[in-house]
Amino acid sequence: MDYGTLQGILTIIVMIVFIGIFAWAYSSRQKKNFDEAANLVFSDEESSKKENNKDSGEQK
Repeated sequence: MDYGTLQGILTIIVMIVFIGIFAWAYSSRQKKNFDEAANLVFSDEESSKKENNKDSGEQK
């Protein structure tokens, strides 16, 4: 097996892995998980605001 054949096989393997990751990322089964992960930032901000208010002694 020469270098060109090995390089071609490796290119095909990398392309298959890329297509697999692309299909996984855009599959409808993952949408719920990705939506929850996208909203984690906002839920963390709300809890940190509550902690900051409690730590600073402010009362509302």
